[in-house]
Amino acid sequence: MRSLGKSDFAGLADYITDEQEKTERLGLVQVTNCEAGTVKAAISEVLATQHMNTRAKGDKTYHLLVSFRAGEKPDADTLKAIEERICAGLGYGEHQRISAVHHDTDNLHIHIAINKIHPTRHTMHEPYYPHRALAELCTALERDYGLERDNHEPRKRGAESRAADMERHAGIESLLGWVRRECVSEMQSAQSWTELHQVMRENGLELRERANGLVIAAPDGTLVKASTVARDLSKPALEARLGPFEASPERQAQTKAKRTYQKDPVRMRVNTVELYAKYKAEQKNLTAARAEALAKAKRRRDRAIEDAKRSNRLRRATVKIVDGKGINKRVLYSQASTALRTSLDAINKEYTKEREQLYKRP
Repeated sequence: MRSLGKSDFAGLADYITDEQEKTERLGLVQVTNCEAGTVKAAISEVLATQHMNTRAKGDKTYHLLVSFRAGEKPDADTLKAIEERICAGLGYGEHQRISAVHHDTDNLHIHIAINKIHPTRHTMHEPYYPHRALAELCTALERDYGLERDNHEPRKRGAESRAADMERHAGIESLLGWVRRECVSEMQSAQSWTELHQVMRENGLELRERANGLVIAAPDGTLVKASTVARDLSKPALEARLGPFEASPERQAQTKAKRTYQKDPVRMRVNTVELYAKYKAEQKNLTAARAEALAKAKRRRDRAIEDAKRSNRLRRATVKIVDGKGINKRVLYSQASTALRTSLDAINKEYTKEREQLYKRP
C-alpha cells in the first residue's frame, strides 16, 4: 500500500529497532556499510549521505521485509547471510542499511532499511523488476539453506495484487473483492447500458469513463478499473456488446442502493462479526482514554508554564527593586530570561514525550 509522502529513514530505523516494551519482539540488529557503530549514529550518517544527493526526486529509502514460513528459526549466521545476499541481489550490496530481526509474529522476519543513495557516488539506485529478482533470490536461498519451499511468482498484477495484499495483511475487504463477490455476475448479464447503470446504482456504485477506460467508483471515492474486476467488463468488451458508451443519466443518490461497499473485515469461515464489534468498541474506548489523557497532560503543561512565568515575573521584579553597588541589572535580567527559556523547553519536552508515549503502538 503506497504512501503519498516520501519515507523517512530515521523514522523507519527507529521503528524497526524499537522493542516496544516487548521482550520477544527485537532480535539481531545489524548496521552495514556505515562508519558509525550505533544505530543512532548510523541514522545521522545515512541522512547526511541522502542530503548529498539534491537531484533525486524519488524516495531515497527502501524498506524491505524478509519473512520466513511459520516455525522456521534460522540461526544468526544464516540470517546475516540471507540479508547480505538479498541486498546484493537487488544492487544494494555497497549501500548503507540497518536491519533488525523481529520475533513478535508467528513468522520470524527481517526488516531492512536501505539507503538508496550510494555512499560514495551519491547516485540513487532503483532495482530493476525487484519482485522478479526477489522471487529468484528466495528460490535460491530456500535451496541453499534448506528452507521450506514457497511460491514466489506473483499470479496477480497491479491493482489486483494490491487488493489481495489489503485483504491479506489489513484484513479489510477491498472494493475489487467486494464487487467480485457481490455483483459481478449481475453486471456481466446486463443487456444494455441503462440496465448496467441500474445494477451499479442498486449496489451503491457508479460506472465512469476515465482516460481510455472505465472505472467503478464507491461512495467513499474508492476506485477500481472495470477491466480488473473482469475482462469482459473492459470498455472495448462492453462497447462491442452494448454499443458506444453511455453515461449514467441519473445520479447515484437518486436510487436507493440495496447494498453498498464498506471497508469491513474480510468474511471468513469463522464468524468474526462479534469479534470485530468488540475490536471497534475497544478502539473507541482507547481513543476516548487517549483524548482524556492528552487533555490532562496539556493542562499540566499549561499550569507548569504559568508557574514558570510567574516565578520569572517575581525574579524580574526583585531585580528591579535591587539597589546595590556593582550589580549589573542587565546581566540579571538576561539570566532570568535564560532560566525561563530553559524551564519552558523542559516543560514542552516532557509534554512531547507524554504525547509520544500515548500514541506509541501497543
